[in-house]
Amino acid sequence: MADEEARGVERMEVGPDLPQTPQGLASWWDQQVDFHTTFLHHLAQLVPEIYFAEMDPDLEKQEESIQTSIFTPLEWYLFGEDPDICLEKLKHSGVFQLCGKVFKSGETTYSCRDCAIDPTCVLCMDCFQNSVHKNHRYKMHTSTGGGFCDCGDTEAWKTGPFCISHEPGAAATTKENLRCSLNEEVIAQARKMFPSVIKYIVEMTIWEEEKELPSELQIREKNERYYCVLFNDEHHSYDHVIYSLQRALDCELAEAQLHTTAIDKEGRRAVKAGAFAACQEAKEDIKSHSENVSQHPLHVEVLHSEVMAHQKFALRLGSWMNKIMSYSSYRKHTFGRNVIRIKVETWGYCLLIIVPFHLVRISKRSARKILHELIFSSFFMEMEYKKFFAMEFVKYYKQLQKEYISDDHDRSISITALSVQMFTVPTLARHLIEEQNVISVITETLLEVLPEYLDRNNKFNFQGYSKDKLDRVYAVICDLKYILISKPTVWTERLKMQFLEGFRSFLKILTCMQQGMEEIRRQVGQHIEVDPDWEAAIAIQMQLKNILLMFQEWCACDEELLLVAYKECHKAVMRCSTSFMSSSKTVVQLCGHTLETKSYRVSEDLVSIHLPLSRTLAGLHVRLSRLGGVARLHEFVPFEDFQVEALVEFPLRCLVLVAQVVAEMWRRNGLSLISQVFYYQDVKCREEMYDKDIIMLQIGASLMDPNKFLLLILQRYELADAFKKTISTNDQDLIKQYNTLIEEMLQILIYIVGERYVPGVGNVTKEEVTMREIIHLLCIEPMPHSAIAKNLPENENNETGLENVINKVATFKKPGVSGHGVYELKDESLKDFNMYFYHYSKTQHSKAEHMQKKKRKQENKDEALPPPPPPEFCPAFSKVINLLNCDIMMYILRTIFERALDTDSNLWTEGMLQMAFHILALGLLEEKQQLQKAPEEEVTFDFYHKASRLGSSAMNAQNIQMLLEKLKGIPQLEGQKDMITWILQMFDTVKRLREKSCLIVATASGSESIRNDEITHDKEKAERKRKAEAARLHRQKIMAQMSALQKNFIETHKLMYDSTSEMSGKEDSIMEEESTPPVSDYSRIALGPKRGPSITEKEVLTCILCQEEQEVKIENNAMVLSACVQKSTALTQHRGKPIEFSGESLDPLFMDSDLAYGTYTGSCGHVMHAVCWQKYFEAVQLSFQQRIHVDLFDLESGEYLCPLCKSLCNTVIPIIPLQPRAISSENAEALAELLTLARWIPTVLARISGYNIKHAKGENPTIPVLFDQGMGDSTFEFHSILSYGIQSSIKYSNSIKEMVILFATTVYRIGLKVPPDETDPRVPMMTWSTCAFTLQAIENLLGDEGKPLFGALQNRQHNGLKALMQFAIAQRSTCPQVLIQKLLIRLLSVVLPNLKSEDTPCLLSIDLFHVLVGAVLAFPSLYWDDTVDLQPSSISSSYNHLYLFHLITMAHILQILLTIDTGLPLAQIQEDSEEAHSASSFMAEVSQYTSGCVACDIPGWYLWVSLKNGIMPYLRCAALFFHYLLRVTPPEDLFTNSTEGEYSALCTYLSLPTNLFLLFQEYWHTVKPFLQRWCADPALLNCLKQKSTIVRYPRKRNSLIQLPDDYSCLLNQASHFRCPRSADDERKPVLCLFCGTILCSQNICCQETVNGEEVGACIFHALHCGAGVCIFLKIRECRVVLVEGKARGCAYPAPYLDEYGETDPGLKRGNPLHLCHERYRKLHLVWQQHCIIEEIARSQETNQMLFGFNWQSL
Repeated sequence: MADEEARGVERMEVGPDLPQTPQGLASWWDQQVDFHTTFLHHLAQLVPEIYFAEMDPDLEKQEESIQTSIFTPLEWYLFGEDPDICLEKLKHSGVFQLCGKVFKSGETTYSCRDCAIDPTCVLCMDCFQNSVHKNHRYKMHTSTGGGFCDCGDTEAWKTGPFCISHEPGAAATTKENLRCSLNEEVIAQARKMFPSVIKYIVEMTIWEEEKELPSELQIREKNERYYCVLFNDEHHSYDHVIYSLQRALDCELAEAQLHTTAIDKEGRRAVKAGAFAACQEAKEDIKSHSENVSQHPLHVEVLHSEVMAHQKFALRLGSWMNKIMSYSSYRKHTFGRNVIRIKVETWGYCLLIIVPFHLVRISKRSARKILHELIFSSFFMEMEYKKFFAMEFVKYYKQLQKEYISDDHDRSISITALSVQMFTVPTLARHLIEEQNVISVITETLLEVLPEYLDRNNKFNFQGYSKDKLDRVYAVICDLKYILISKPTVWTERLKMQFLEGFRSFLKILTCMQQGMEEIRRQVGQHIEVDPDWEAAIAIQMQLKNILLMFQEWCACDEELLLVAYKECHKAVMRCSTSFMSSSKTVVQLCGHTLETKSYRVSEDLVSIHLPLSRTLAGLHVRLSRLGGVARLHEFVPFEDFQVEALVEFPLRCLVLVAQVVAEMWRRNGLSLISQVFYYQDVKCREEMYDKDIIMLQIGASLMDPNKFLLLILQRYELADAFKKTISTNDQDLIKQYNTLIEEMLQILIYIVGERYVPGVGNVTKEEVTMREIIHLLCIEPMPHSAIAKNLPENENNETGLENVINKVATFKKPGVSGHGVYELKDESLKDFNMYFYHYSKTQHSKAEHMQKKKRKQENKDEALPPPPPPEFCPAFSKVINLLNCDIMMYILRTIFERALDTDSNLWTEGMLQMAFHILALGLLEEKQQLQKAPEEEVTFDFYHKASRLGSSAMNAQNIQMLLEKLKGIPQLEGQKDMITWILQMFDTVKRLREKSCLIVATASGSESIRNDEITHDKEKAERKRKAEAARLHRQKIMAQMSALQKNFIETHKLMYDSTSEMSGKEDSIMEEESTPPVSDYSRIALGPKRGPSITEKEVLTCILCQEEQEVKIENNAMVLSACVQKSTALTQHRGKPIEFSGESLDPLFMDSDLAYGTYTGSCGHVMHAVCWQKYFEAVQLSFQQRIHVDLFDLESGEYLCPLCKSLCNTVIPIIPLQPRAISSENAEALAELLTLARWIPTVLARISGYNIKHAKGENPTIPVLFDQGMGDSTFEFHSILSYGIQSSIKYSNSIKEMVILFATTVYRIGLKVPPDETDPRVPMMTWSTCAFTLQAIENLLGDEGKPLFGALQNRQHNGLKALMQFAIAQRSTCPQVLIQKLLIRLLSVVLPNLKSEDTPCLLSIDLFHVLVGAVLAFPSLYWDDTVDLQPSSISSSYNHLYLFHLITMAHILQILLTIDTGLPLAQIQEDSEEAHSASSFMAEVSQYTSGCVACDIPGWYLWVSLKNGIMPYLRCAALFFHYLLRVTPPEDLFTNSTEGEYSALCTYLSLPTNLFLLFQEYWHTVKPFLQRWCADPALLNCLKQKSTIVRYPRKRNSLIQLPDDYSCLLNQASHFRCPRSADDERKPVLCLFCGTILCSQNICCQETVNGEEVGACIFHALHCGAGVCIFLKIRECRVVLVEGKARGCAYPAPYLDEYGETDPGLKRGNPLHLCHERYRKLHLVWQQHCIIEEIARSQETNQMLFGFNWQSL
């Protein structure tokens, strides 16, 4: 390939004798007569050479060649001067008033809810940030790509159309400026150049010849080089393409992945180069292999290299054009005029529109994007051109949509996606309706693309539909929504005419759906075999919902228009009802009333739930009622033609179908019908389905005779016979069916007469309707804002009206650290609760009833839930109330009550009675309201009289009141007693109102009646209160008896309770210090001869697996704590420090001072027998081998879930008891005189010398030089150390040793990421390291949370530390003591320069607390000998601990002072204090020893304060360490948060003087040589000179990065992010919350290889930034993800909340988001507590999926 490129370069040098400079070339072009031919010849010569190496291009070189030889000459030709200077002038020559920024996929857009004309009006990030809308109610969403910013478009915004940048006066736009920047010569040059450039781009974009170029470009000798080119499609997955390429081309996986990624991004890719035959063979191979994995073969073509080159360059030239035109508004106008005016011979203007559908043989995605941008940057920048473009677009609309539907590419890169940019402009939409009847065009397009789904009856039937095709059809429906989204304010006659024409056309679509679309028949006998497809019909219904509403609203703009539209819709309905009119009739009779109706049964005949025509008519009728135009309806639809029964018929059938489904009569029809019924009543569809059916029944009730209407209802519900006579049957299923149908029918009757909250049906406003919806939702339970909004219907602007009214009916309760804020209903709104609210589901109804009754009971009120007084019906619906007092209604109610009293009848239920009571209550309320408003003689509604009449003339006949009195006595109806009482009282109230003759008296009587009611209620209330108090006293007595019995039981079984250990207590309970005998203050010392007593106790623990108890002893079988060991960077001072992925060569003895990577051990605190745990782990392994889904944890790494709390664990810690160590005070005092530090150090060195001689075995031993203090070497012998006190070593049981080795090996394996090896010398090092790091992490956490050092630990932390320290003591005994001795010598070499060797690190480069822990735990190895296994006695240990601690503390003091930061603002103390003087003198000595590298002029007080601050974490860690090692009780001040008291208490506990410099004074003669050698170390002096690498103390406490309060700022930050490896705009920026790095996520371009595996950018970053554990924020989705390792992660609630206290994952709701500091703090604590792995494991356990997210690619 390199040779080919070289030959290509050679050929480039050979050519016509043209000028070599861009300026010269431009001048030469200018001299030519025909620029077009000259330009094409130039391209023909250069383009094939530049793009010669298509398979492996040098992109930088290509771009440089294009710029030099083509683009720069074109710019010179255009401007006539240096392009850089001219373009800079153009930049500042003026600004657009229209922004026009084209959105990339994933980019954030903003819409103002207060000012936008519709939701499609959006702003880009920059315009939004600089606009007034930033302070309004706005929404933010993620763009799918293709739209542009509407800033500057005055038609898009009610107010604030301009941002600061695009304000008309923002920059000079005068004619003089424009003349300066663009004179006539430039315009003339543009007119010559642009046509040629555009023609070339268009021609090559749609070029379909594979082997030949256009004649103008064929000037070179044709080569025989071809490419096999693979094109993108939507049929094949990534894996399919990779598989096919690997098989066909025999290439590596990486190469196939590279090809596939390029194809997906660019649309095509050359996968093979060579002769035509070779490429043809490759093409056939790829096709055949792709057919093996998919029904469609891959799209492959063989293209000549020059065709490929010119097509690729055409796209690059298009990008250049867009760049040129982005500099000046005038330039775009020039382009627009040129495109419109210039007619190229073979291309018309329309070609520019049609061109994206000829992109079959070129890189589709790239070409379409560039052409879109050309259109945006030209036509859409000016209304004149936009209108021209829109008219041409509509002219070719059908063809374009058909092409799109048959295409297989995304809508975002289709020309049809531009419709939203035109159709949503109000003036343009009006113009297109008037001039081109665009509504008809769109509806006819719909009819033309859907004929394959029409059955023989010309109705839609979507069985076996193509989802992809229908998804594309929905785009046409969306266009209808866009064109209707803004209602016209002024109606011209032409607009009315064209709109009506469009409406008629739309009715044709609805006719194809009306009563016949997907009809079903009840399945009897056998269950349906295959569920029919139902989703498509429901989906179209959802798509049409808002369009139907918008058509109705448009019609309602003008009464005349509405009446004509009503007439047309009525005609269409009647045409669909011809079968109903002509069919046979049946007669129904009841109570002397007769109805003749069609013979039809829903349970036997065909029925459909799709009735858009009937529902549209209902919507128009309501709007006509609202305008008061129903009186004129007969002028357009004569009453004899109205045929109300036919109108009611189909909606009634639909409601009966729902009732029968509830009654389980259709259960053999499968789930498809249940799903349809669900959506029929769901908020997404109900406005144009269920609600309109109820309205149509109300229309019928208002126009029909009420008795006939009820007869029709009974007949269709198939209940006429059930009410004519008592059906005697023992078939319980049939009885249940009848009862359910009666309940459903009564419910519908309640809705017909009671549901008046629709403007036009009742006298209500939209706000009142929304308030009622909210009230009934909150009666179920308090809800978050999103849940309420989700249950409210949205209008065409995606608004629910919720915010306008919510605060009137509810109060907001803010959220805590978790959960979300909720709205709670105000008490005054409870009066509006209607138990039979028609939008309640069955579950919601039950829950709301239960909640309201419970609330009333708590308030000592009766449990009656009568309906609230309903609003008045509008005049057009006023006759609906006559249903309540008609004969058949009375008969129905009376029959139900009589059956309830009949002991033999089972055709009644309590629910049925409740509904009957509700209907009675509605009738009485209605009559009461009418009587209170008008004199009695004017009120024709006589419900009271009808209900008071006897049912018949028989002797035992009863009226409804009598029946109610009897029902009160039925025991089964105890729950309805309050309601019956309320109804009877209401009867009495209405009776009193009826008896009065005038309105005033009636009102007074009503008030008196109400007072009487109140007296009665008060009496009942007092009685209920008395009963409640008696019940309370009874309960109290019973509880007292139970308490006494409990106490007796506890006393009887006292031993059992006493022996229960705290260790099995709650995980998160606070640790309580064990009860110990009173300890005097002097003994609260952990180190030295005055060490206090250790707390020893008998521990009896219960295994969580077998529930057996066992005492913890060293000779018993082991008990263990479940634990998790993990790598951690929680304390790092150097985030992102390079990490070794394999620790084979790491030496972990010394921890770096920056604590870059540590090993943390945590435990959940749950105890098991070691044997039980092993059995449990084996059982888990076995069960996981049989599971088919993705494993939740890595069994090979020893992972499992704690059996009790399900925390992720990977090992167990053995529980080892503390061995008591008493110190004799007499011996201690005697030894104090002998064993000073001056004697202890030589004694230790002598012991080490002896070991070195013994272990040298012939080699020259390394013998430390002892200090010459007047004593000979013989004074300190090898055995001298033993004379200060020894004892025999502890013997552990084999079981404990096994567990010790197991845990130590796990720490080693995880800490170093190496295979397990229990013999590796680094095992003890890792043991000490995890002890030290775990202590530091817990101390850091306690400090971060402001908690005291002791007393605030969680129980699991307390138990974990206790077990970890005792394990560390025992671990030494499982290793060769020689190894421990060697490690100890290396550790001591840091503080004892005599032992220093080549591998001893610099004092400033290590963490001394790790040295302290290792040295203390390893020190007993000095007492070991070949012949006897000894350990130091308690008294010896106390001195060893004391001197080790003092030595290392002095070294740490030097560390702090050498690294002091003199720039910190510290609180000054007295300059002449003892500590300040000591600090100054000590620092002078140190400065002298370091040869002046350390300044000695720092004030003493500053030194002391810095030292005290810097050493506190070390002292706190040391206190924790020695407390859990020795179990000596700490001073009381360490149990409180007193800062000053804490320091002195720590010094006391650790045997330190409060003035730490006194430590040096006490040991000065011994320590001075050490100090000199520490300071003179060349490595240390070198560190001091390189100050940037020094770690200062106290180390900074890590926290998650600071996030902006407003989420928009974060989105703005992400919008400027560019992928470091790719120019691709479709990126997914992800923010690391540890370090603030923004990464390119889930993109192959940024993948890395780790140990041979491909991982995504985030996973790779996590390995370095957090040792595999990290927290990321997906910026464009507002989602937090926790990751661990390469293949594990989970989602976590983001810390950004909207004003309603809710997160918004995916920005779906789009509300403004602000940082919740409490939640962010909680996320920080999850990290610092090392609970990220635990969160991930629990999330995966609760959300198990067969195919989860591929975390490795994140």
